[in-house]
Amino acid sequence: MIFQALYEYLDASGLLLLAFAALLLRDVLRNWRPGTFPPGPLALPFLGNVFTGMDYQTLESLAKKYGPVFSVRHGGERVVFVSGYRTVKKTLVSQPDSFVERPGLPLFDEMFKGLGVVMSNGYTWKKHRKFTLTHLRHFGEGERTLENCIKVECEFLCEAFKEEQGKPFNPHYTLTNAVGNIICTVLFGHRFEYSDGNYRKFLELDNEAILLAGSSSAQLYNVFPTLFKYLPGPHQKVLANYREIENFLKVEVQKHQEQWNPEQPRDFIDEYIGEIEKLKEDPEAGFHIESLLVSILDLLEAGTETAATTLRWALVYMMHYPDIQRKVQAEIDNVIGQSRLPALSDRLNMPYTEAVIYEVQRIGNIVPLGFPMMASKETTLEGYLIPKGTRVVTNLASVLFDKNEWETPDTFNPQHFLDSEGRFRKRDAFLPFSAGKRACLGEQLARMELFLFFAALLQRFTFVAVPGEAPSLEAVQGFTNSPAEFRTLAVTR
Repeated sequence: MIFQALYEYLDASGLLLLAFAALLLRDVLRNWRPGTFPPGPLALPFLGNVFTGMDYQTLESLAKKYGPVFSVRHGGERVVFVSGYRTVKKTLVSQPDSFVERPGLPLFDEMFKGLGVVMSNGYTWKKHRKFTLTHLRHFGEGERTLENCIKVECEFLCEAFKEEQGKPFNPHYTLTNAVGNIICTVLFGHRFEYSDGNYRKFLELDNEAILLAGSSSAQLYNVFPTLFKYLPGPHQKVLANYREIENFLKVEVQKHQEQWNPEQPRDFIDEYIGEIEKLKEDPEAGFHIESLLVSILDLLEAGTETAATTLRWALVYMMHYPDIQRKVQAEIDNVIGQSRLPALSDRLNMPYTEAVIYEVQRIGNIVPLGFPMMASKETTLEGYLIPKGTRVVTNLASVLFDKNEWETPDTFNPQHFLDSEGRFRKRDAFLPFSAGKRACLGEQLARMELFLFFAALLQRFTFVAVPGEAPSLEAVQGFTNSPAEFRTLAVTR
């Protein structure tokens, strides 16, 4: 009766106004932030904080205002952000079982579908993580076989740089191809020539997708997926790129299926196909061809993008700091000489080179916000109650630039990793690979690659900026922080 009376009393505009008021009230009640939840900026009805930048600098300024644990509303979801070494460590290390799951993210769900190693959860994740770690080790991680594989690739890389004959060139995809070839050898059983057009296209598509996935406009897809699914924007390019990447991977998997011999597994894909056969009666483990494709992509991205980007930053900083480059080369000449390639055993005797690599990783800040996590159970952070299912993001950049942990956080300074006697020292606040149970699986491989590739390059070449083209130290921000495209001169020593 009441609704009928209102309907008869109100005209169309009045009914619309009433409907809007009801929706507004519903939004307010539904998104009311209890006093026990982390504070944050005032959110707009329906939209939340969509106009608040999600880059790590903006988030750090919010941390200064609201504290190391604060929240930002994305549409109808409140996301908790954690800043500063002490609080990030408390989140990732002190409570490893509280923040071990991954949240659903529409942009990534389109491709990764909650499968594989990075975005899966629960029993599926545990089975895939164990399988992946086992077979990365089996095919050489930490073994001499993989070190030799990297050394061979160092020769190919140095030869490619030598062919530039000291003229200006962009090292981007040559470096990325070289680094990618190491994980490709583990996954596919073979490397790709630098002239391989199909693999070059894969690298370009993946690089573009990673860059665009971190843009503010692409992130709107995660907030309003139903709406943005039909609108143009960078999210459409990300999804299109991943579809092409998937087709590239399908060709490799199909070749392996045709040639598969269960008695003689050649690489990770062969082992995975065998695991599919073994676990047919355990569907919850999630071993099937679709998950294999996602697992390959997980490992390719984890094993290529961050290490290759770090090496690009290394060249940028060597060009900006020629005195540091000369000190690294002096250490290389003293410990290794010119008659052989660098070896992993040389690291103990090369503290300055190690310190430079670590400092490049720190200031390069490759993955500033890491991968988002989700509270797997109700827990507390800094006195705030974090309900189960809440998305949590750790600002790793705030750790790498924490003024309480680093003497000169905003300056490229290898002394951060050297003691008073010039010996290499590890720092607790060095977390470029994150920490805890969801830390990067490829950390050990990346450390091997960075040392061997960097030392080999500076053993053979001096890197000089092209006159009038000094590379920028300002990062291009996407999902990762990468250098702007640059050219260099690789002068043979």
